[in-house]
Amino acid sequence: MTFAIDTNILVRSLHLNHPMQSVAAEAIEKLIARDDSVCVFPQNFYEFWVVATRPVEQNGLGMDSMKAQSELARLKDDLAFLPDVPAIYSEWEGLVINHAVIGRNAHDTRIIAAMKVHGVTHLLTFNGADFKRFQGITVVTPDEIVNQQSS
Repeated sequence: MTFAIDTNILVRSLHLNHPMQSVAAEAIEKLIARDDSVCVFPQNFYEFWVVATRPVEQNGLGMDSMKAQSELARLKDDLAFLPDVPAIYSEWEGLVINHAVIGRNAHDTRIIAAMKVHGVTHLLTFNGADFKRFQGITVVTPDEIVNQQSS
C-alpha cells in the first residue's frame, strides 16, 4: 500500500517534547517496516519549513535554517518524494471549487490533489476530519497503524 504523510505527522514526529511525538514516529516506522510505500510531496516540505523554523513560543519547532535543511534532507532520504507536476493544479482547482474549500483547508486540498494525481489512496494524519469530504481517500491515524494487529 502507498501512504501519503500529512505535514502534521512529519512535524510531530520531530517534536521531541510533544505528547504525540512517539505515536507519529512509530507509525511512520511501522509503515516502512512492513514495506508500505511512504511518500511526501513538495507541499509537505513547504508547510514543514514554516513550522520547523517558527519560534517555539509561536507553536513552532524553533529550528534554524541549517537544522531545518538537515531534517528535509533526512526526510527525502527516508520517504518517497513525489514531485509537483502540472496536473496537480488542475486537480486542486477542481477540488476546491467542487467542495467549496475555503481558507487554510486549501493547503490540505493540495495534498489530496497530489495524492489523486500520483494514485496514492491512503493518508496518515492526525486531522482526519479535514479530509472526510474527499472521495477515494482512506484516512488513517497513527494510533490505527501502531495498534494494528499483525496478521
